[in-house]
Amino acid sequence: MTSKVAVMAFSGGMDSTALLMRLLADGYDVFAISYNYGQKHLIELQRALSNLSYLSQNGYHINHQIIDLTSAMSSFHSALTDESIEVPEGHYEEQQMKQTVVPNRNAIFASILYGHALSIAIKDSNKVEVALGVHSGDHAIYPDCRPEFYNALQHAFEIGNWESENITFKLPYIDGNKETILRDAELSISKLGLDFDIIFSNTITSYNPDNHGRSSGTSGSDVERILAFHAIGRNDPIQYVKPWDDVLYNALKTDREFKEANT
Repeated sequence: MTSKVAVMAFSGGMDSTALLMRLLADGYDVFAISYNYGQKHLIELQRALSNLSYLSQNGYHINHQIIDLTSAMSSFHSALTDESIEVPEGHYEEQQMKQTVVPNRNAIFASILYGHALSIAIKDSNKVEVALGVHSGDHAIYPDCRPEFYNALQHAFEIGNWESENITFKLPYIDGNKETILRDAELSISKLGLDFDIIFSNTITSYNPDNHGRSSGTSGSDVERILAFHAIGRNDPIQYVKPWDDVLYNALKTDREFKEANT
């Protein structure tokens, strides 16, 4: 009997971490790939490694590698890679958040994942799924997180490769948001017998953490994360520059002002 195999992008953020928990809870053999593409928030890779260590201590061993793409991507025009561009603050869907788009990032990441998955499928004569944690909350700002992008990408990969019938994309959160992702993670982590707060303390969503790795609480990605934890009735276990009550107040205020301005 063949095993369930997934190759996934594992950034160290909350979405990909929740996806990893879901795959483990569903009995997949997981090959996780992380990318160093010259991102300012490179601490996310340290957080990813911390979670892999925690998982290993609890009997869950992940095939993991970090791929260095700095020579190819660190010069891309984006607030996430260019030191001359400030990471914008505010609501996730505001126009200025487009500055955090990294040109063609997900196409590059997915192409590597697909090649890795196809290699495993050919070698082991097995079906392999390419798993990504993209979700509807990303769709407004990031066109390379939309369903039509992945449909087109999968079609192109199928045309361009032999034995592509053995590879499928797995996008379980594509119609969800950060709140539904966290609720799914609660179920997965409980099934695995792990600690929710430890898992998510070993993540980071902030695009502009300080030198101590504390999240700012003010970037769009921070605000979205804070609101999601509030929605499920939990305090975020990561460290912020300010106390939780302060960052939550700011996130709620930012969200309220954005909605008022767009109604």
